Amino acid sequence: MGAMSVRPDTDAAAQQAAGEAPHRAGFACFVGRPNAGKSTLTNALVGQKVAITSNRPQTTRHTVRGIVHRDDAQLILVDTPGLHKPRTLLGERLNDVVRTTWAEVDVIGFCLPADQKLGPGDKYIVKELAGIKKTPKIAIITKTDLVDSKQLAEQLIAVSRLAEELGFEWAEIIPVSAVKNSQVELLGDLIAPLLPVSPPLYPEGDLTDEPEMVMVAELIREAALEGVRDELPHSIAVVVEEMLPREGRPADKPLLDIHANVYIERPSQKGIIIGPKGKRLKDVGTKSRKHIEALLGTPVFLDLHVKVAKDWQRDPKQLRRLGF
Repeated sequence: MGAMSVRPDTDAAAQQAAGEAPHRAGFACFVGRPNAGKSTLTNALVGQKVAITSNRPQTTRHTVRGIVHRDDAQLILVDTPGLHKPRTLLGERLNDVVRTTWAEVDVIGFCLPADQKLGPGDKYIVKELAGIKKTPKIAIITKTDLVDSKQLAEQLIAVSRLAEELGFEWAEIIPVSAVKNSQVELLGDLIAPLLPVSPPLYPEGDLTDEPEMVMVAELIREAALEGVRDELPHSIAVVVEEMLPREGRPADKPLLDIHANVYIERPSQKGIIIGPKGKRLKDVGTKSRKHIEALLGTPVFLDLHVKVAKDWQRDPKQLRRLGF
């Protein structure tokens, strides 16, 4: 990586005198219609799986932060749920989360898939962004591996025009493909100088500040969503009830017991999640256990139960209990 030219800040005069650009650190969030590639991009930048990815829209519920450690900067990625016209109480809460996050970050990246025309959903978001005056905004054209150069050029022009119509200018416009890892590094290079001068905000080893139980729940939820193509992703919530080291194990052979409940809205969905002779639930357990062990770096015994929480998405009491 070449040296980057950065505007000097007075409080970083010492670093400047030493001939090096000051270290920067701050928060960035990716916004965009559901399924615009935000989580996949977060994972590609961090280089490790931290945000839940699924090709079903609206599966990110928690603000999962990925932390990118660089020599010149530390970039903390806040992954917000997609902004959409709310239909339920949960939808409204998600939208509030989005707006609060936007107001608190240093850089906003608007994600637009290369293979889909700019739609009313995108315009709705960009219009909201236009109202946030001080924060620099980067337009990121995602999924460039799915289109040819002509289609990509049209998308770049369209996104640039949209900002003009709304009276603002993108700080940068960049095409990326997280899947092919194309220009992901460059995106980091463009975001870094837009962050405030600051020492690192998190220790070097941290990849996310999300509590482990929440991340474990997300990994189980992701595994549970896979294969349930026709059912609503929203009707699954996962709560990790407890995570305890198994007693009486030798120090070199630890085992972590994890007890988790998979909540669905209707009894009829129970069979779908459990599958014939419990096969699906077993697969969910095996799959998520691998990811959990990789995340926590320790062998895990996973105990999963499926429970019905009737219409939890519309019930404030249940929403609170399930962590929303």
